[in-house]
Amino acid sequence: MKTYDKSISRLQAAKQHLAGGVASSLRASMKPVPLYAESAKGARIRDVDGNEYIDYLLAYGPLILGHSHDGLNASVNQAMHSGYAFGLQHDGEIELANLLAQVLPCADKVSLSGSGTEAVMLALRLSRAFTGKTKIVRFHGHYHGWSDSIFTSFPSSGMSQQASEAEASRVPPGTFGQSANSLEDIILLPWNDPAALESLLRSRGDEIAAVITEPVMCNSGCIQPLPGYLELIRKLTEEQQIVMIMDEVITGFRLGLGGAHERFGILPDLVVIGKAMGGGIAISAVAGKAEIMQLVDDGKVSHLGTLNGNCISTAAAIATISHLAQDNGAVYGRMEELFNGFADGIRSLLGKHGIAGVVNQIGPVMHMMFIDAAEVNDFDTFNQRDSARYARFAELMLEEGVLLRPNGLWYISTAHHKRDIEETLDAMDRALARMRS
Repeated sequence: MKTYDKSISRLQAAKQHLAGGVASSLRASMKPVPLYAESAKGARIRDVDGNEYIDYLLAYGPLILGHSHDGLNASVNQAMHSGYAFGLQHDGEIELANLLAQVLPCADKVSLSGSGTEAVMLALRLSRAFTGKTKIVRFHGHYHGWSDSIFTSFPSSGMSQQASEAEASRVPPGTFGQSANSLEDIILLPWNDPAALESLLRSRGDEIAAVITEPVMCNSGCIQPLPGYLELIRKLTEEQQIVMIMDEVITGFRLGLGGAHERFGILPDLVVIGKAMGGGIAISAVAGKAEIMQLVDDGKVSHLGTLNGNCISTAAAIATISHLAQDNGAVYGRMEELFNGFADGIRSLLGKHGIAGVVNQIGPVMHMMFIDAAEVNDFDTFNQRDSARYARFAELMLEEGVLLRPNGLWYISTAHHKRDIEETLDAMDRALARMRS
């Protein structure tokens, strides 16, 4: 039986001066306590109580190479010796921009920033400036960062649901404290609903600057687009002179070097990338068509940020992408094959224990949920899952030595191997048996 006494003690100490006791509100939902880490390497992480875990949280997604990757460490260390940040330009910015233009099919030019939220803000600003229109279409269950202008109520474990009963005519804010006017330009639609999309864009296209979409609903069930749906978004936005933004903060550099838009064969006008690009070092970017990015060139759209393109983040991104690109990206095939088998193993265990559940998986991203449904292909069905039961499962898996995100989203890295998967399935067998009893 694992103990978490030191994590509990540290959380109480943190609450004296650290608001909420954690640095990001999402982390507070972990049970039995938000863990305090001591060290990590590869696919394993150790907490301050000496417990070791196979890690599928991976810092909520960025650690595509696993923890403390030797090559990434060396590149960052070398960059640190030259200087952290200059407030001037340096060769790393040029090298990374060139690299992104090579691997991302939609990228003529890029702008570098520090987080996915910042990159989304820039993409929206570019879209409005380019089209001269103001409205933004986004979809239920998608997540595009926490800025006031895009953050809507997001009913999942660990995130605010306080606004879910707001009037149907208003877009519900994601948190208390948002300006009442912050979401006036947002139009919410159900995703994977071609009729609703076409009706709106054809009737109000002269108001709409952009449609922003995740290519896969990773946070909300790892739901994939219906056949032809992304193509329909592309067709309609082109017809109505609307900017198509693909938010690949999660899928970028996870579903392949060229992200989901390469995998699905779609060329959006703008793509937002982050998380995995830096391998754990904070960095993000907007990439896209030259005629849109020209607005930054001309100074018509301000793109600000003291640490944008700093030496550490660019070195980390170059090292991460270069490692992923080795042998023509062979590591992606290995990760996908590993996770395909893993997903099948989980389904078999659910059947063995007579527990109703669904596993949605694409590449090295997976969502597991307890639900009385044969499949989960839309947000309404996803919201019928038993999130409390899954949170309990994640707590049991922690006791078994496996670290999971409490909402059901799993990642693997290049550092995970067959042995890790086998140990995890054994742990899951025990945890599911405890749940059934």
